[in-house]
Amino acid sequence: MSAMPSRKPIVILMAEDDEDYFFFTQEAIKQFHLLNELRRVADGEELMDNLLHRGKYENAEDAPRPGLIFLDINMPRKTGLEALQEIKAHPALRQIPVVMLTISKDKKDIEKCYQYGANSFVTKPLGFEELVGALKVIKDYWFQIVELPFLA
Repeated sequence: MSAMPSRKPIVILMAEDDEDYFFFTQEAIKQFHLLNELRRVADGEELMDNLLHRGKYENAEDAPRPGLIFLDINMPRKTGLEALQEIKAHPALRQIPVVMLTISKDKKDIEKCYQYGANSFVTKPLGFEELVGALKVIKDYWFQIVELPFLA
């Protein structure tokens, strides 16, 4: 998502098992002519491998530290909740903002996400225009209003 002129672009890492939803997110973000790169991992286990430079992400140049994580709750191998707990418990990762972007509207999921340290909880918009609108709000908030700790 487009950084303000005084900020450098960051990597947005999306943990999303639905390839189609990732594609729609990419297409929505393209409408903003954004400078930031959107990358995808397919589940919570791959997310942690990416963040900790394990396995196929061993080379840190292939897995730059994200400035923002979009995290789905319901994923195979390791859920978003499990990954969120690991991220927020890890001293080198806990400052990375995590936006839960999930289909769930369950109050228990919302409470758990915030209890585990999520920075935001957004229910996935299902229509393309609604997705564009939600991503515009996310872009405006995270890249134009908020001061991120590693960019300030």
